Amino acid sequence: MRILYQVLVVLFMMLQGAAGQTFNPRPLEPCLIQNGRCFPGICRRPYYWIGTCQNGYSCCRKYVEV
Repeated sequence: MRILYQVLVVLFMMLQGAAGQTFNPRPLEPCLIQNGRCFPGICRRPYYWIGTCQNGYSCCRKYVEV
């Protein structure tokens, strides 16, 4: 029974430590969400322009024929 209490105390301390940690998610990159890549300058074949990345580069997606 004493071991059970010690296990519960250790588990409680681990949960307290995990709750105090900060979580910094990566910034959302809309280009990557659209399956694009960031290129400096303009998009060249086989890529086409779909927007602008956060760093000012061109967001390009590969052209795929169906």
